[in-house]
Amino acid sequence: MKIDYCIDGRKEMSQLQIRFLGGAREVGRSAIAVKSRKTQVLLDYGVMFNHEPGFPMHISPNDVDAIILTHSHLDHSGAIPVFYIYKKKPLYTNKLTADLNQLLISDFIHLSSYYLPFEYIELKSMMRNSIHVDFGVEEDIGDIRFQLLNAGHIPGSAQILIDTEGKKLLYTGDFNTEDTRLLEGAKMEFDELDAVIIESTYADEEHTERLELEKKFVGEITEIVERGGTVLVPAFGVGRSQEIACILAAQHFEYPVIIDGMIRGANSIIMRNSQFLRDAKLLNDALHSAHWIEGWRDRRKTAKKSGVIIATAGMLKGGPSVFYISKIGKKAQNAVFLVSYQIPGTPGRQLLDKGICVIDGKMKKIKARVGHFDFSSHCGAGELKEAVKKLRGNPKIYVVHGAEGNCKLLAKWISEELGLKAEAPKTGDTFKI
Repeated sequence: MKIDYCIDGRKEMSQLQIRFLGGAREVGRSAIAVKSRKTQVLLDYGVMFNHEPGFPMHISPNDVDAIILTHSHLDHSGAIPVFYIYKKKPLYTNKLTADLNQLLISDFIHLSSYYLPFEYIELKSMMRNSIHVDFGVEEDIGDIRFQLLNAGHIPGSAQILIDTEGKKLLYTGDFNTEDTRLLEGAKMEFDELDAVIIESTYADEEHTERLELEKKFVGEITEIVERGGTVLVPAFGVGRSQEIACILAAQHFEYPVIIDGMIRGANSIIMRNSQFLRDAKLLNDALHSAHWIEGWRDRRKTAKKSGVIIATAGMLKGGPSVFYISKIGKKAQNAVFLVSYQIPGTPGRQLLDKGICVIDGKMKKIKARVGHFDFSSHCGAGELKEAVKKLRGNPKIYVVHGAEGNCKLLAKWISEELGLKAEAPKTGDTFKI
């Protein structure tokens, strides 16, 4: 451990400061400030989706030397443009994440500009100040050295490994250690660590074995389509949509697959960066065999035809899935299969819990069959525990990115079962390593 000397000659142990600005005991607005003696960096700076976007705690751009982004989902990236209103801070991430981030934030501005303190000009400035870092390549920001490592969550997603002041800190971001059709899982092979910031989205829930879930999903879709029904699959435009397309192709689904929404732009970006994929050919084949919606006339026709429709948004908060459920949801022969995490309070969660959704401006009971298939891109409870068990050294663990008590649940398990010091920090908490 490195030792510094104070002016009066006394020895003082060097410290790394971690401050939680968002994403603590909640899912959304992930933001963590990490400060060494000479440098302060932000790990993510996202938004929370309620009736209007919620932001992390403010931090002065003058106090930030750089931002490091784990992945493009807006709950980790959506507030970053605020640092380009008056300043031009470097944003470190890989090229795939940078390009997907531009797509998602551009759509975010289009849909929510009334609530946002930034516009497209700040987004353009952010892109001009992006520095692309490949997995495993070490970069220096002042006296902080870091590298990005595969997180297995969505294409381009990364864990951040920081080395400064003789201390090593791992921030998992959102991660998944299991292989999926789309991506290889995170390996979790690290030297001794001093601190770890880990997500806990599914700390209270195990995931169904992947291949078993795939067969059940495709089997139930096939059954409905063969009876003349239509299946709507609302899915996130980045990650989940591509995964579902790959599953249908891998399981040799023989009926029409329709893709609609932002997915199209995301697919183009992902295929230009196919080195991040586990099986680029599978995704390429899946996309080429699907029908792509060209406009509203095409959309209205498709809603009346038998087949499976993959459409954004995954929580039914917008996108073409809102239109499709207004048509498909009215008939019992159809189905709506949710495949993404449904945050409490979202239309998708209402549909899942109560079977209701807004149709034609009114809250109505959905007649179509409603199902949930847990194709998660996060670790389940078992994988989270195994990931912590693999950690070397005697790291202090900070548990974040969990709703409904999951942060405290995982922190308690780590303390009691592994004997490691573990915290479920609150927003605003600061710790020194």
